[in-house]
Amino acid sequence: QVQLVESGGGSVQTGGSLRLSCAASGYIFSTYCMGWFRQAPGKEREGVAHINTSGATNYADSVKGRLTISRDSAKGTLYLQMNSLKPEDTAMYYCAAKRTPYCLSFAPTDYSYWGQGTQVTVSS
Repeated sequence: QVQLVESGGGSVQTGGSLRLSCAASGYIFSTYCMGWFRQAPGKEREGVAHINTSGATNYADSVKGRLTISRDSAKGTLYLQMNSLKPEDTAMYYCAAKRTPYCLSFAPTDYSYWGQGTQVTVSS
């Protein structure tokens, strides 16, 4: 079955960096849109970035210029490079897979498979 396993979360100070990874298995990684989402306590899950099968990316306005999504189809792994982190980036981060080559939206309901999440905490 499809499995997504995130890693790389942790605690950093404002301005710090982290690199999240998401190892995918159980399906042909290169054929699905992949996305990163986050959810802070008391808030709804929101889309952060997504990447389609041809490598085209899209970002939430709040993270543009600071976060970079990428994928390595040979390794079946999705990445999120996080730079210039802010306290408002504190959240549980999830990777997700959508069963189409193109992403088109950040609606969580459009994504069929989810990882268990990795916590990112940014202190001021």
